[in-house]
Amino acid sequence: MLILGIDDAGRGPVIGPMVLAGVLVNEEIEKELKKLGVKDSKQLSEKKRDFLAEAVRNKAITFEIVVVHPEEIDTSTKNGINLNKVEALACAKIINRINKGFEKIKVVVDCPSTNINAWTMLLRSKVKNLSNLEISCEHKADVNHIAVSAASIMAKDIREKEMSNLRKKYGSEIGSGYSSDPITIMFLKKNLKKYHNHGIFRKSWATWKVAAGKTEQKKLNV
Repeated sequence: MLILGIDDAGRGPVIGPMVLAGVLVNEEIEKELKKLGVKDSKQLSEKKRDFLAEAVRNKAITFEIVVVHPEEIDTSTKNGINLNKVEALACAKIINRINKGFEKIKVVVDCPSTNINAWTMLLRSKVKNLSNLEISCEHKADVNHIAVSAASIMAKDIREKEMSNLRKKYGSEIGSGYSSDPITIMFLKKNLKKYHNHGIFRKSWATWKVAAGKTEQKKLNV
């Protein structure tokens, strides 16, 4: 049995991309990855995650990465496409790229939606060939399935590399990119106008809109 695990990293940040990864393994590779300590990326130190990301690259039958940049997220939002649908489209892209020449694949996705059935139907509608696929969308799949844990590690690894590139360009003050990070919020407030058109901010996010509104209010009060 081949298992394709799919997971995301960076759904919530106001800065930087969302990354989705798909990792194709068999049961033997799953056992090897489990022995190495593969589990949900949120449970790993940065050093351990880096080590395991390389192990997954080397041991997986194949893998695919989709990077969804802030401008794409904002454009989708303007067109009435929410983040759950954006993620479904990205997952389908991963499945379509990998599903070539294999007899049967069990696809396990860490479902981002509270409505698993509706989201699964949406995903299935975007997959080109369902004949050899068994698709399971679950909550906590990144905890319960090694293949999805491996995908979570890959997605997080690529997301962190993307953020590292942004830090090289814009400075460490950019922080983690998450709205809960005070360093990121300070960077946003200070550089909102300066980097407005650099494609690093998710302008459809409430965090951006609040910061932009406060900046505009300060102008009016001057």
